[in-house]
Amino acid sequence: MSLEDIKVSMPNEHEIEEVSNLFKVLGDPTRSKILYTIEENELNVTDICECVNMQKSAVSHQLRILRDAKLVKARKDGKEVYYSFDDDHISTIFKYGLEHIREDK
Repeated sequence: MSLEDIKVSMPNEHEIEEVSNLFKVLGDPTRSKILYTIEENELNVTDICECVNMQKSAVSHQLRILRDAKLVKARKDGKEVYYSFDDDHISTIFKYGLEHIREDK
């Protein structure tokens, strides 16, 4: 690939900003723990709190950040709200991130 090809295919400034923000959100250990809990299971806040050993207010705050970043979605069932990954891309990013750090180098 030539330098000109690289320049032409380069994401625009808005896309670069969005990707950077995505990794900032993913860069928090607490949010990573929360994401791990809901990777394969839709859970409510109480269950997430139990898994990550945190207070409900702290987990709710982190879930709000994850929702705003479109990493998780919420589904209301009566008074309960259940959280899961927003789409399969999130699962893929998380899975490959774990694979990368677990590699035997």
